[in-house]
Formats: sequence, C-alpha cells, structure tokens
Amino acid sequence: MGKVILEFDSIEEQDDIQSALNGYKWKLAMWDLDQLLRSTEKYDKSLVKPHGSEIATEIEYQIAERLRSEIREILSGYGLILD
Repeated sequence: MGKVILEFDSIEEQDDIQSALNGYKWKLAMWDLDQLLRSTEKYDKSLVKPHGSEIATEIEYQIAERLRSEIREILSGYGLILD
C-alpha cells in the first residue's frame, strides 16, 4: 500500500487541512443523500412525508430523479465518482 503525505505550511491553512481530512465523510454524506433520493425514485417512498410510508407523488419522483442526475453531473465535473 502506498503512502500519501499532505503538507501544510501554516495555521492559516487549517480549513484546507480539515477539508483534506474530511473528504471521505463528504463522500459518505453524498452517498446517503443519493440513497434517500434513490429510495423515492425506485421504491416510490416519499422522503417528504413524516413517516415515509406514503407513495411519492409524480412531482416528488421527478424531483428525486432530477436531483440524483444533477448530483452525479456535478461530481463528474470534479472528476469524482459516487459509486
């Protein structure tokens, strides 16, 4: 297994340090969001309803589908892959 060394020169770069260290957490958060939208899209479960047991409306389905597509397009623009 290879090594990766991140080097920061000063305390002013603290935000950059945190961003570098939290990259995996961001990926997990995006994955969770994608899976919630997928649930609405695939299983017709509404994420907006209080108990999540009602069928999604057509507009909720379309929004979930569109948001998943947009998320993947944005990530792709940064050279990132969610799956």
